[in-house]
Amino acid sequence: MRVIICALALAASLLSAPGGLHADPSPGAPEISGELRKAFARAHAARAASDPVRTRHRKKDGSPRFTNRLILQKSPYLLQHSNNPVNWYPWGEEAFAAAKKLNRPVLLSIGYSTCHWCHVMEEESFEDLEIAEYLNRNYIAIKVDREERPDIDEVYMSAVRALTGGGGWPMTVWLTSDREPFYGGTYFPARDGGRGDRPGFLTLLTRLREIYDSDPARVAGAGRELRQSLEASLAPTSTFGALGPQMIETAVKQYRSQFDAQNGGLRGRTKFPSSLPIPILLRAHRRSGDAELLKMATRTLDAMRRGGLYDHIGGGFHRYSTEPSWTVPHFEKMLYDNALLVTAYVEAAQVTREGAYVGVARDVLEYVQREMTAPEGTFYSATDADSEGEEGTFFVWTADQIRAAVGPELAPLALDAYGIGGVPNFEGKYILRRDATPKKLEAKHSGNTASSLSVIRERLRETRSKRIPPLRDEKQIVAWNGLMISAHARAGAAMREQKFIDSAARAARTILKHGQTKGRLARYVRGGEAHGIGLLDDHSFLIAGLLDVFEANGEAEFLDAAIRVQGQQDERFFDENGGGYWMTPADGELLIARTKPSHDSARPSGNSIAALNLQRLHLMTSNAAYADRAEMTLRAFAPVLEAGPSSVGRMLDALDFLFDTPKEIMIVTPHKREEAEPFLEELRRVFLPNRILVFASEAEAKQLESRIPLLKEKRAIAGKTTAYVCENKVCELPTDDPKTFAQQITKSAKQQPSATP
Repeated sequence: MRVIICALALAASLLSAPGGLHADPSPGAPEISGELRKAFARAHAARAASDPVRTRHRKKDGSPRFTNRLILQKSPYLLQHSNNPVNWYPWGEEAFAAAKKLNRPVLLSIGYSTCHWCHVMEEESFEDLEIAEYLNRNYIAIKVDREERPDIDEVYMSAVRALTGGGGWPMTVWLTSDREPFYGGTYFPARDGGRGDRPGFLTLLTRLREIYDSDPARVAGAGRELRQSLEASLAPTSTFGALGPQMIETAVKQYRSQFDAQNGGLRGRTKFPSSLPIPILLRAHRRSGDAELLKMATRTLDAMRRGGLYDHIGGGFHRYSTEPSWTVPHFEKMLYDNALLVTAYVEAAQVTREGAYVGVARDVLEYVQREMTAPEGTFYSATDADSEGEEGTFFVWTADQIRAAVGPELAPLALDAYGIGGVPNFEGKYILRRDATPKKLEAKHSGNTASSLSVIRERLRETRSKRIPPLRDEKQIVAWNGLMISAHARAGAAMREQKFIDSAARAARTILKHGQTKGRLARYVRGGEAHGIGLLDDHSFLIAGLLDVFEANGEAEFLDAAIRVQGQQDERFFDENGGGYWMTPADGELLIARTKPSHDSARPSGNSIAALNLQRLHLMTSNAAYADRAEMTLRAFAPVLEAGPSSVGRMLDALDFLFDTPKEIMIVTPHKREEAEPFLEELRRVFLPNRILVFASEAEAKQLESRIPLLKEKRAIAGKTTAYVCENKVCELPTDDPKTFAQQITKSAKQQPSATP
């Protein structure tokens, strides 16, 4: 059958166009118009080196045999599929109009560029000529990048979960031409028996097309019913609920009951760093003094940094562990995971005085600076799990490879330090771990092991750099950049590392300059150009980052930008009747359901971060509207917070802020902001998450009074740097003594004393 298909394709008339692209028609697809053919050729000629052709179907000269409409897109994931034999469409009116005109169902495939199983399904099914021909003759096939359109992903992932009880990527959904889902799942093997006893993708395509034709009323009814269910479930009711600190206590109890005391994190076969939110454990410990909560946090942080989840050679965390001990990761690295973990380690360092946590935070940020930062200062999205056609190849080692890389003199220490010995832990090779403590290594190996380990790591990194690296997705998502801006700013401030604060400021300025279209936030930046429509998390995460930069460097432009972006978010996303923020703007595309996200996943929900941003802005500006929206947002999700608070762990941070008495800290210097340093040093020693910080020269303080009324009449008394510590706008006596300031900021805080990270 495949031979016949290939022969038919080769016998077809060639598509030719200026620019050197000569592509065969996709099997089973109609001939492409001349204008579209020319557009394909122009896009092919302009294709960036970072978007290589990914197909096994090539002509003798190496050019791709097939091209589809995805070549006209900017998303790296869509471009990966632009030379499949499947006649892919991007999401849009053209695709659904074609489905309606031809009376065909729609096959919606959603994934992302660094997704291992997305690559597997592409190779097995979307590169298969027989499957491609059946799809092209019987369906309209649509590809969506979930990172570019998380709103589409959220709606149809909810449908898949309702249909199957689970979800994941690649996501595969069958739709009517009215965009209503009637069947779905995740990865499917190409044919029956391909992986176990599951029905194959080709079988499902055939059966579902038969049902679509033979029983259209059944299909339409299933689609309408599922749509109604999604409309009801994706937005909470407009009934406001009561809030209380017991919601945090309930969540903590849930975490306790599910905690894996041996391995850290929550019990389960797979381990995600986000499944046990470290921030709320640290905040609950600060309030209660419960040592067990701190132990849960540190046990998890220690297990992650020592295990295979952490890249001990290059820095940075992989996405998740495929087994309970954090040894065997899913090897992709996501920007958001690393941003959130930097903040967790920095906060834990402030609580515990543990220098290793500072080291992890610094190492991750240096990895991001070295490998994940664009020339303009913004941050790339992710790197793939695969290289050389296999998952993890870039990251794993044999004992002989270690010996060859570090030399015979250092090999014994290297093997012991990275756990090389005994049965390999990954397909005959080793994923590196760091279980041996410095004291144990010192006892076994003479000499300066710390210095030797540094040399070993550099030699291993140099050797590894000669391997073929995983693909890097170079789009710069506004939301994820917001998280990494926060990580740089907060870590830089806590560790007194100006280079990280400067990086945060540079990235923020670039996003504000290049990440907008017509004065509104875009979804991502690529090649210096903004693309897509900014969603709730793009606004919320960026606002948080801007506030963190302002608190780290004192430059008013970042506060002004935060206020401006918050205004846009309030105008276009806030639900004035039901409270909380919609995922999509009021003027955005109308999908079959509009989502008001509450639950956290690997990333916090936009509403979780928005509720905290609003409270910070209220303290900064004294604008009561911010406080009202914060309370409305939290009360809108009160039923979720009451029923399952552990599913909204980052919203609990905002709740903790609400039920605390946050400190309002202002430091006014006589001449330069840098004169605040002795006071900032005292602040670094304290885990004080619920506060705002403003430090400014006397001249700057006067200029900021219109935005920050608390600064009125706050001066550098007697020409000395003066600190003002307030609660509910009632201030302690101003002080020019850093030690007195330290007593004021720790007053009434139930926490362990901590040292500067």
